Amino acid sequence: MAFVQHTPALPLHDSIESIWDWRVAPGEFRLERILPAPGSSLIINLLEDESRVYADDAGLDCKRSAGAVLSGQFTESFVIDTHEQVSVIGVMFKPAGACSFFRERMDLLGNRHTDLEALVGSDGPRLRERLLQMPSAQQRLAAVESWLRRRCTQFTAHAAVGYALDALQRCPQIQRIDALVRDSGLSQRRFSTLFREQIGVGAKQYARMLRFRCAVAHARPQVDWSRVAADCGFHDQPHLNREFRTFSGMTPSLYLARKGAYTNHIALPTT
Repeated sequence: MAFVQHTPALPLHDSIESIWDWRVAPGEFRLERILPAPGSSLIINLLEDESRVYADDAGLDCKRSAGAVLSGQFTESFVIDTHEQVSVIGVMFKPAGACSFFRERMDLLGNRHTDLEALVGSDGPRLRERLLQMPSAQQRLAAVESWLRRRCTQFTAHAAVGYALDALQRCPQIQRIDALVRDSGLSQRRFSTLFREQIGVGAKQYARMLRFRCAVAHARPQVDWSRVAADCGFHDQPHLNREFRTFSGMTPSLYLARKGAYTNHIALPTT
């Protein structure tokens, strides 16, 4: 198993959390549920020229895309298989970060996987073909970074969106967006439109996802879920349970039982 991660320098670092390369020996086919997290990702499958997402834990109704996709800002979990994860390179964008590289409204890309070719034309498949010829992770990471530098534009998130992102990240317990809208000096409609266009989902839904992420960060053996509910801004433990199921597709206790080495990849039982 080999995982190599690279943090690009400015100006890319303003928009990108990391570029990463993953290699692992092929193993038994297994389904995994992927939890939503802040930001979108570019995912390039180097084993197969295909990406797969399944409708449920049984692996039914498989939706197939190209081997290079943009995974937009998700606020729900989705299911993939381990054969997709043998040889992969990816880019983790910060919230609103993908706007610097793709000339598309993020709300048209949220909660879905979009073929890279549909966003950048033949430049997407050509990138994947070049990566296939490179024997080392360092070469592949450098090639992706060079590709991103060529595509990078002078995009800056609207000040109101940036302010809201910072406030929500510092305090995911915020229950109402009204105060953020009022502080922005914009109308509710204008604020909502800007947030959706630049982040990919609405501000309220994004805030709910951050509270869910707060709960995930507290998930460990012998956790007091009622205390977690209070610390993360839920009304009570039943509210936490409902939200956790909405965003992860499972209860908090089932998540703990299935959780492995990777927080966001939850192995599903084989049938």
